[in-house]
Amino acid sequence: MIESEIKGEICMKTRQQAITYGLTFPHTYVESPFKDPNWELVRVKGSKKAFLWVYEKDGYINLNIKVDPEWREFWREAYDAVIPGYHQNKKYWNTIILDGTIPEKDIKKMIKESYDIITDSPTKRIYEAVKQIPKGHVAPYGQVAAMAGNPKMSRAVGNALHKNPDPENIPCFRVVNAKGELAEAFAFGGEGKQAKLLEEDGVVVVDGKVDLDVYGM
Repeated sequence: MIESEIKGEICMKTRQQAITYGLTFPHTYVESPFKDPNWELVRVKGSKKAFLWVYEKDGYINLNIKVDPEWREFWREAYDAVIPGYHQNKKYWNTIILDGTIPEKDIKKMIKESYDIITDSPTKRIYEAVKQIPKGHVAPYGQVAAMAGNPKMSRAVGNALHKNPDPENIPCFRVVNAKGELAEAFAFGGEGKQAKLLEEDGVVVVDGKVDLDVYGM
């Protein structure tokens, strides 16, 4: 660990520290895609999108990270070592200069925000919304869509749940239609399985239907 120049705070100052932290996020890898080996990128598998660019410039390790425009100026004003993105769209990217003046916790926060922005998708938000449905309750597709940020994507909710990659932790059986009706053919166990799971949850199912006034969120 390296001590910062600001009141003994621990900070990040090396290339390896930055890359190692970037690789703690799920499904990430590092590569050097350019002829200049100075540039290393930490990408997300599948999309291959980079959320962390690492390179040396003017004697310091620099990090390019994606930023929410609403937070862009906050970070730039908070630290002199956070500047508009070098060689990237300055509306959406910041550059962090690892000169020892930024606490490590804030550097990590900015990197995490970059990862979250790069990996964000409607499907991911849908799955996160479904995780929020508590045991003993259900939510209609439209409500899940609204929780995921877009009330108009009810159909996308259905498609995403049909492809649920982790049914044990993403409880799609708690999602019903606007009338409280269960799926005619539940994707993970077939006919009768959704009702069984709901009943184990403490939800009463009558003729393939749940009373939303009682069990809705």
